[in-house]
Amino acid sequence: MASFASFLSILLACFGLSTATFKSEPVRRGASEICQELNSTLSNIIVTKNENDYETLRTENWVQTAWGEPTCIFHPLNVQEIQTVLPILVKSNVRFAVRSGGHSPHHGFANIDDGVLIDMSNFNGIKYEAEKDIVTVGVGLTWGDLYTDLEQYQMTVVGGRILDVGIGGLTLGGGLSWLTDLYGLACDNVVNFQVVLADGSIVNANNETNVDLYGALKGGGNNFGILTEVTLITYQLGQVWGGIKTYTIEQFQDLITAYSEYQSVTEKDPYANLIILLSPTNNTIGIWVSMVYLKPEENPAAFKPFYSINTTSDSTRIKSYTEYLAEYAVPKEQRFDWFTTSFNLNQSLYTEIANTITTSEVIETVKSATAGFIGITWQPISQNVAGLGKARGGNSLGLQPVAQTWLATAVSWWWPDDDGKVHGAGNDMVNEIESATISARDHLSYKFMNDASWSQQVISSYGGENVKKLEEIQKKYDPKSVFQQLVPGGFKLPIEP
Repeated sequence: MASFASFLSILLACFGLSTATFKSEPVRRGASEICQELNSTLSNIIVTKNENDYETLRTENWVQTAWGEPTCIFHPLNVQEIQTVLPILVKSNVRFAVRSGGHSPHHGFANIDDGVLIDMSNFNGIKYEAEKDIVTVGVGLTWGDLYTDLEQYQMTVVGGRILDVGIGGLTLGGGLSWLTDLYGLACDNVVNFQVVLADGSIVNANNETNVDLYGALKGGGNNFGILTEVTLITYQLGQVWGGIKTYTIEQFQDLITAYSEYQSVTEKDPYANLIILLSPTNNTIGIWVSMVYLKPEENPAAFKPFYSINTTSDSTRIKSYTEYLAEYAVPKEQRFDWFTTSFNLNQSLYTEIANTITTSEVIETVKSATAGFIGITWQPISQNVAGLGKARGGNSLGLQPVAQTWLATAVSWWWPDDDGKVHGAGNDMVNEIESATISARDHLSYKFMNDASWSQQVISSYGGENVKKLEEIQKKYDPKSVFQQLVPGGFKLPIEP
């Protein structure tokens, strides 16, 4: 099952190189000069290129496409050190990147070339307050760290589906969880964001203080400040029933029919969740259906449409939630990209998309690259998810209150020479799928940030009203547009003409 786990982990990841246009204003001081200055006074938290730890830290991201060559790496121990250094970078017009978990595979998103990398791994505190049903956690931790800590209390949070994914980026991008049908997205379950703004001031954003920023951070990405910690609602969770059922590629249409039936019920069971994964580039892998029921109940009725389809393997059983998640390890890949699109529930459309996926010429293009691989993930989203977000103060995403699918296309390969070819192939696959959804009048504009490629226009997909609101909030909290101009990575607000 090791190869199954690796493939599944690729596709399950809460999938996240747009570059902002820089002003013509010249750089006052170079990154090298600033790094030397910082190293002379803060040598315990600044790592430069001539130090032993530099190579390890610059390649810490899980795939080579995310690696960078920063001029130096700032390794703050606390918020005060960020408050000290950030204004220096801003005043000197030095570019920087912020890395919490660093799970995005995109170059420049959680690393940087010729600038300062701010590594948040020392922000690793966890404070659980049982009487308030909340937990405050530093963004340098992974969801696995938090789940493991909370499991001793039989509690959990709405968070990532891969243990090694970082807390910061997933939350700012929206955050799809196995608990989303019950409680909404990860961002909808934040009760407080602690953020350092570009001027070095520290603010809290919640439903009473800086309310506008609170909503903007729920899906607004890294456009407003440096997130240092989040406070999340906790929920009781004991054992669950779940695992992976595998099938042959020839059973794809049967599984898509079952998927549609599962999703079409009048009253969707919010304790049940699943995804379908397949690789049209490798028929020997077959198809995985990962399913979980958030109660210790074997073979729950919610998954009945799948029970009559014969499996090639089946790991479903009653287990702890972290045991279920631990089946998926972050894969050892060299180069990686992913793309996202979304569309309404429509069984005939689903069948057409399934045909497109298995017959597209894109498959041969990807296979022509060394170790070329493409995988597709079908993720059902309940019509209740939009309402759950509104009930918790609203977010920036512009979700429609309809049953829908967020489809993720993941591609991986070995060598930089194939970067353009494989990225183009992944983009072509999404375009073919979107052509079908548009023709069926079931296309949805929303693009899920955590699954999007660097070339996709994510924030524009939230809708004009939400974009305008985000722009106004950005001007209020970052009036000099520091996080638009000096932080080149991440999904930026649309640039006004």
